[in-house]
Amino acid sequence: MRATLAYTAARILLFAAVAGLLYLAGARGLLLIALALVVSGVASYIVLSRMRDAMAGAISRRIESVRSRIDEGSRAEDNE
Repeated sequence: MRATLAYTAARILLFAAVAGLLYLAGARGLLLIALALVVSGVASYIVLSRMRDAMAGAISRRIESVRSRIDEGSRAEDNE
């Protein structure tokens, strides 16, 4: 959960920073939002790759934990 929150916060901060820079460069309105989304998306793909990998690993481990608990419950139910 911590990795997911950290990655999400970093994406939001990166978007805000890019939007601020584009605003100072003169972009306004829908153009500002569109450019900020594209530029921050590309930048986050490069800059936040380690955080994204850590988040994906944490989510994968969590899903595997839930699956194993479900399997254990199914085996226990079958044994009864």
